[in-house]
Amino acid sequence: MTITLTDIAAYLDETLAVVRFGADQNGIYRASQRPVQRVGLALEPWPALGGWVAEARLDALVLHRPWQLDAAALPADIGVLAYHLAFDAALTFGDNPRLAVALGLRTYMPFGGTVAVPLGMVGDINPTEQDAYLARLAAIFGAVPALRGRVTGPVRRVALVGALTDGLVRAAALDGVQLYITGQFRVPAARAQHETGLAVAAVGHAAGERWGLRALSAILRERWADLEVCLAKPD
Repeated sequence: MTITLTDIAAYLDETLAVVRFGADQNGIYRASQRPVQRVGLALEPWPALGGWVAEARLDALVLHRPWQLDAAALPADIGVLAYHLAFDAALTFGDNPRLAVALGLRTYMPFGGTVAVPLGMVGDINPTEQDAYLARLAAIFGAVPALRGRVTGPVRRVALVGALTDGLVRAAALDGVQLYITGQFRVPAARAQHETGLAVAAVGHAAGERWGLRALSAILRERWADLEVCLAKPD
């Protein structure tokens, strides 16, 4: 069965629910009729991208942030897909069922944002000592979290949120959250974090994106058994 760039775009448009993001970059960024047997995934272009495309014998690319792409550095028939906000919402610190499994959430609910686009999720885990759960986060994201505050006793309820504000911290604390997982610590949330005593684990924005890229690879492999997916190596 021949796989086309249009086939992949249609599948990812549906899977990532791009309809929620209006005019944001979602889908085909550079059209191509070339059949796709090998697709490369990267967060954004870099100077040696053209060389990687040739070395890996790629037929297409999927980028998260495509705006600095030098199209002239690629063969003319290499197609490019790009997903920006939809990627963040579905595959990083958002309402992310795949990540919920990795985090050990037994049950979870959307948290913050809107009904259509939650900022994250909140849920219960099996009681786990804080240091053991931080080790789990490090294993998931490949980075040791930066921690503010400490949990007294086992961690039972966590939030994963793609933002950190005064209001979100207070809402999480009221919901019984003990550990708030996010990308970066934001100074405007410091007062709420101190007053509520909520522990905040910042694993790094880039680490979350790299997790999302790995998840995207799995999503594509699940859909097409014969599609070969290559991940760009992080710097």
